[in-house]
Parts: sequence; C-alpha cells; structure tokens
Amino acid sequence: MIESPVEMPASLIDITIDGRSVAVSEGATILEACATIDVEVPTLCYLETLTPFNSCRVCVVEVEGSRNLVPACSREITPGMEISTESARVQGIRKTVYELLASTVDMSLVDEPTKQAMARYNVDPDRWGTWARQHRDVKIEDDLYIRDYDKCIMCYRCVAACGPDAQNTFAIDVAGRGLSSTIATEFDIALPDSACVYCGNCVGVCPTGALMFTSEFRMREAGTWNETEQHVTTTICSFCGIGCNLELHVQDNRIVKVTSPLDHSVTSGHLCIKGRFGYSYVQSEDA
Repeated sequence: MIESPVEMPASLIDITIDGRSVAVSEGATILEACATIDVEVPTLCYLETLTPFNSCRVCVVEVEGSRNLVPACSREITPGMEISTESARVQGIRKTVYELLASTVDMSLVDEPTKQAMARYNVDPDRWGTWARQHRDVKIEDDLYIRDYDKCIMCYRCVAACGPDAQNTFAIDVAGRGLSSTIATEFDIALPDSACVYCGNCVGVCPTGALMFTSEFRMREAGTWNETEQHVTTTICSFCGIGCNLELHVQDNRIVKVTSPLDHSVTSGHLCIKGRFGYSYVQSEDA
C-alpha cells in the first residue's frame, strides 16, 4: 500500500482589511483574503481559473506604507498588512479606469458584475467622449464565433486561455502598439488558416462580448436575443468519457450557447470544439 504524503497546513498571517483583523493562509492574494470575509473587490481582467495579468487595474486597493495602489488579484499578503479597499483614492481610480475604458471601447455588453461595479462608482461612460474608439468591422470568418474588436479591452484573458492556462495552442497574442493594439493570430492571418483549434475557450473567458458565438451575434443583430427568456440546463458532454459538464443555454426550445461551470473539477470552465460547438445534432431535423 502506497501512502500519500500528508500536506502540512499553510501558516496563517494576521492582516487588517478595512479595519477588521483577519487571519489568512500564507501565500493568499489580497483578493483571496478579502473574499474570506465577504469584502467585494471589483475585477475585470481577473478570472479565478487564469493566471492574473494585472492589465485593467480595477481591483487596486490601498496598502498602508505603499506609495502606489496595488492590484489585489496578484499581490500576496504579508504579515501586518493594512488594507483599505474603498478609500476615496481607490474609488476615484476605479471610476476613472472604467471611464477611460469606455472612451476607447464599447462597454455595452460587459458582464453583470462589471455593470454593477460601474453603477456602484457612478461611472459616466461619456465623460471622456469616444474619440479614441477605432470602429473596426466585426470579423466573421466561420459559423462558430466572431471577433468584435470595438469591444476588446485588452484584458488578455483570451490569450491566457489559448496559451499556458488551458489550451496550450498559442494561436493568438497581442499585436500592435498603443491604441492600435489588438489580439491577433500569427501574422494576422484568417482564423480558419491559423493554429486555432476552435475550442472556444477564448470565447468562454471574454468579459465584454468581444468574442461571441456566431449564433448569439446573429440573434443580437436580429433583435431576438433575450437572456431573460433563456434557461440554463447542466448536463454531461456525450462526445467522450472525460465527463465535462456543459451548461446549455436554451431559448425558444433551442440551444443558443454552451458554457461550462468555472468550479467544475474536470473543465474549470474550459471545453473542446465538440463540447462547446457540437450541439447542432441535438436539434437537427434529420436526426
């Protein structure tokens, strides 16, 4: 009988969050520490299944003794750390970050937590105007998903999901500089000709609608997309024996989108091309 090694419990570190004393496991980030006492810190580029990229700075907090605000998603706690998550300085920075983003991209389809955060900080999307927006055409190169760069905030989630954090295909990365920066395939070739394997994990992690199921995009264009009329059913993918969980988004008795739970031990939100896009047989008239 082979005995599994017993892991030693992590040491606890005493810190202060918004005046409250908290004991948190060594190695935890500020964001994780805040979650243990239900202190809500807004995030945008952060996703629990991906390595923090520190690109948006929405999650910044104030740490006693630090000249600059620090990103809660990646900064590890240290003994005696005193953290303020909602100081006037923090609120002002978050409001400005959201407003600057809105001046460069279309934020109309951001996820629900971001909408709530923008309302919480009284964000004025028109404060800086829209002079910096590029107004690029939506790229529709297949029937699976589209790329709308006017909604891309360069959060790098898709790059991480395509690369080392999930798929390891490395089909996309950052190209260009400044306001002309974009997420592109190698040499900016057409998506079907690139290294993309159409797993759709980039679509699954996008927080702004810059990457979207083609079916959803078409329905939004036609004015028929209605999330309030959709219901979500969790099932197990039927294509192989791995056991990936699928969330089927159904509207008018038809599957319109497939996602996977972030907290599922098998998928962590990620799927392959069959699991994410291979559902048409379910509602095929030829079946």
